[in-house]
Amino acid sequence: MKRTLLLLTLVTATLFFSSCSRRSVTRIDPSAAIDLSGGWNATDSRLTATEITNQILTEKWLTNHLTAKGKKPVVIVGLITNKSHEHIEAETFMKDLETSFIQTDKVGLVQSGKKREEMRAEKADQQSNASQSTMKKFGLEKGADYILQGSINSIVDAYRREKTVTYQVNLELTNIETNEVVWIGEKKIAKLVKN
Repeated sequence: MKRTLLLLTLVTATLFFSSCSRRSVTRIDPSAAIDLSGGWNATDSRLTATEITNQILTEKWLTNHLTAKGKKPVVIVGLITNKSHEHIEAETFMKDLETSFIQTDKVGLVQSGKKREEMRAEKADQQSNASQSTMKKFGLEKGADYILQGSINSIVDAYRREKTVTYQVNLELTNIETNEVVWIGEKKIAKLVKN
C-alpha cells in the first residue's frame, strides 16, 4: 500500500512538473500592443515617440525657424535619461524618436554620440587609406540647429494586489546657437495592474 501510494505520488509529481515546464513561443506582429507586465514596453516607446514628434512639429518654433532661415531645421537627439523605477533602455526610445523625425521629412537629422564618433574615425581612416577621389573630408558635417533632450520618469502607487504605474516623458528642444529652449513637451502613460 505504501509502495503504491509512493509510486502514485511520484507519477503525479512528474506529470505536474512536466506540464508546468512546457514553453510555447508564438511569433507576433512587432507593432501589436501587448502588455504582459504593466512595465514600459515597445508599444509605449513607439507611441510616445510618434506623439511627441507630432507635438514638436506642430509648434511655432518650426514656423519661426523656416521664416528666419528659409530651410528646414536640423535636429540632433541628445541624451534621454531613464529616471524611472525600472530598467528602460533609453536608446531604443531615442531611436524611435529619430525614426519619427525621419518619417515626417520636416526636419533634418544628424547622428549623435558614439555613432558620430565612429563616423569621424572612418573619415580619419580614409585620409590615409582611401583614394583622393573617394576620400571624405573633415569639416563638412551638417551642424545641428536644435538638440532634443529629456527624461523618462515614473510614479508607482500600490495597495494590496493592485498598483498604478504612471510614466512621464519630459522633453525639451533647445536652440544650440542661442541656448534658448524653444519647445517643452510631455507624454504620460498610466497603467492599472491587478495581480
